[in-house]
Amino acid sequence: MIGPDGEQIGILAIREALAFAQERNLDLVEVSPTSKPPVCRVMDFGKYKYEQNKKAQKARKKQHVTHLKEVKLRPKIEDHDYNFKVEHGRQFLLEHDKVKFTVMFRGREMAHPEAGFRLLQKVVKDLEEVGMVEIPARMEGRSMTLLMVPRQAALKPGEKKPATAGTASASGASSAPRPAPASGTGPRPAASGAGPKPASPAPRPASASSPAEVKPKS
Repeated sequence: MIGPDGEQIGILAIREALAFAQERNLDLVEVSPTSKPPVCRVMDFGKYKYEQNKKAQKARKKQHVTHLKEVKLRPKIEDHDYNFKVEHGRQFLLEHDKVKFTVMFRGREMAHPEAGFRLLQKVVKDLEEVGMVEIPARMEGRSMTLLMVPRQAALKPGEKKPATAGTASASGASSAPRPAPASGTGPRPAASGAGPKPASPAPRPASASSPAEVKPKS
């Protein structure tokens, strides 16, 4: 049995353990029934359940449930309305929600679906910093839809992307260390195919079979 302060009481009979807990107005709770002998602890069980519920509520508050938001557009939308709705989509993505962009066609607009496709491509380009395409643009009846999901490492407005080793700086120079140039005093490697020149062959003595020198007669 374990006491209310975590101290080891020892092995007690069931009646002795119950009497120990009742003397202190506490509960005897079995925490490990499979061990031999079983392990019990003296505690305020109501207070323990209350603390567990509070911890569970805090954990649920920290969890974010992903919702599906929808932004509706028209093929001939004005620039002001377009910027307003794209900004809504940006806020949804920053809140880690999925966004469904829907371009609605009416009447003769159905004959030009490429206008909706170009509009959705512009949306993807404007939101590429905070979102990525999960389902590309496709026709669904009289509307064209596109689904975007938030990026895992999306930056909030005003934040700067941290510099990484080996990336080029603004001046174009790489931040990766460069090897030191070799000094001119050390030996230089020979060019490929060029080796030490062979020694000139030693002169061979004239053999007996070689023709004798003919001296002119005086």
